[in-house]
Amino acid sequence: MCQREIAVVVGSTGAMGTAITRRLASSGLKVVAVARTADALRSLVSSTPGVHACVADIADDSATDVIRASLDAPVRMVVQGAGVATAGGVLTAPTATVVESVNIKVGGMLRLVRAVDGHLVKGARLVAIGGHYGFEPSAYAATAGVANAALANLVRQLSWAYGERGVTAHLVAPGPADTERLRRVAADRGSRDGTSAEAVLRQMRAESAIGAFTTVEQIAWAMVTLLAPQADALAGGTLFMDAGRRKALP
Repeated sequence: MCQREIAVVVGSTGAMGTAITRRLASSGLKVVAVARTADALRSLVSSTPGVHACVADIADDSATDVIRASLDAPVRMVVQGAGVATAGGVLTAPTATVVESVNIKVGGMLRLVRAVDGHLVKGARLVAIGGHYGFEPSAYAATAGVANAALANLVRQLSWAYGERGVTAHLVAPGPADTERLRRVAADRGSRDGTSAEAVLRQMRAESAIGAFTTVEQIAWAMVTLLAPQADALAGGTLFMDAGRRKALP
């Protein structure tokens, strides 16, 4: 009997990570869901067949050995979806917080890839979730901008490093996603600017060509799409999922 292939999802208990984990599990993959605490994973594992818990902190080098020990079959996909703190703009964000965001996003991707290296099969996908501000810098999004820009460079390097093995690397760059976290950000920004959270959300929607936020279901759909053999052509590239926010060329 063939072993069921594995997808490893870091950041699996957030709104986006949960949607991705469930979509990959429903596609027939065994999903190793990585989060920092067992409590955070308990509900996801109990409610989703095919999901297995792995407690590891992707911000620490120890995560590499922990994730590696959880693997018992070939790895078809990894998803680095760990989020970073929102710490304000470039003029005020603490330096340590900006550095830590790079550690979580970039260092985390390296730890994840090194954990699965010996289990990768031809056609495997190394996927990092970046974001809009990595390509459209803003003075008020220091951590997301700096970390996601660095992540784009890392994905290109991984593409060249693994390409000869038939393994491709991809960056998915959503715009603001319609989640509770976004609503908290809007409330904080509204409080700072003397306006309402709903007014901030309206302004953010207006920054989209179609007046919409990206949904977590759309991002999960992209993960399954990348499993197709035709996605080889996207090697090293960025899949923009920003609902038409980005204006720059290319």
